[in-house]
Amino acid sequence: MKEVEKLYEMLKKIQEPKGYYFNRDNEKVMELLDGLLVNRGRYGYMSCPCRLASGDRKKDADIICPCVYREEDVKEYGSCYCNLYVSKEWNERGVVNSYVPERRPPELML
Repeated sequence: MKEVEKLYEMLKKIQEPKGYYFNRDNEKVMELLDGLLVNRGRYGYMSCPCRLASGDRKKDADIICPCVYREEDVKEYGSCYCNLYVSKEWNERGVVNSYVPERRPPELML
């Protein structure tokens, strides 16, 4: 089993009981998970692949996956910013799949 597939299985077991599901677009999910693994190799932690990490774990603490913005994003939009984690309703198209705006404050971005 590839490392990305192992990560998928591990995170699925942890996150689904909490009400967070992977996007139904498996190709996109695998690309995002691969990005998490790349960032883990690069920085030593899995920062969100949809955001630019600084390489400083303390500065990036809010964007280590799952990021601190996920809960509010999924609650409000049915999906996190990068569409990795979604609600069950989002996957079943029970909610409109709309754009999720960036919640990270500009002063935390590089």
